[in-house]
Amino acid sequence: MTSDRLRVLIANEREDRVELVKSLVSDLGHVVIGGSTNVAEVGALTSAAHPDVALVGLGTSSTHALELIERIVREADCPVIAVLEGHDATFVNEAAKRGIFAYIVDGSPEELQSALDITLRRFAEYHNLQGAFGRRALTERAKGILMERHQIDEHHAFALLRDHARSNGRKLVEIAQAVLDGHLLLPSSQAGSRDPLAASGERVRGDRPGVGVGAAPSRL
Repeated sequence: MTSDRLRVLIANEREDRVELVKSLVSDLGHVVIGGSTNVAEVGALTSAAHPDVALVGLGTSSTHALELIERIVREADCPVIAVLEGHDATFVNEAAKRGIFAYIVDGSPEELQSALDITLRRFAEYHNLQGAFGRRALTERAKGILMERHQIDEHHAFALLRDHARSNGRKLVEIAQAVLDGHLLLPSSQAGSRDPLAASGERVRGDRPGVGVGAAPSRL
């Protein structure tokens, strides 16, 4: 029994496999929020139920299983794990192209729990990494705007963003977002100002910036 109860969606073309995996998941203390054999229904179920993880099994048709994976990946903000009765490298490769985070082969409840723990940790790390890449790209774009409009170098542009963030008690990424979304730039005639962002500081402070799975599966 685990203290971290997960909300688990189970999908498989075969009803007997759905019931088997449901039993394993329930024995681990998790909550099964839905089980589906139908591709057309699984998307709506995923969107409405907001699972923490989805387990998709390979039934009699690999095409059907891949369609289930595609639909769930499209609708869910959670990792999708393929559950296999035996090793199938061809299916795993195709499933990886559609966004599964990992695959597991039938085993004990303890092995399933270990697979869930590892996959959820990797999923969180992946999203943290994606967020870091996104924040860096945002800052780079904002620096590019300041460099072009004010004829300053990259170092000076970053210093403007950093200093303005510090002086206004804001995060660097928020100021970068404000530059992009709010077009908070001085007219070109003021490009010689020592601190282009400071001159438009009131507008920056007033703005409220807006704020695939592509990882390869691993054998768990």
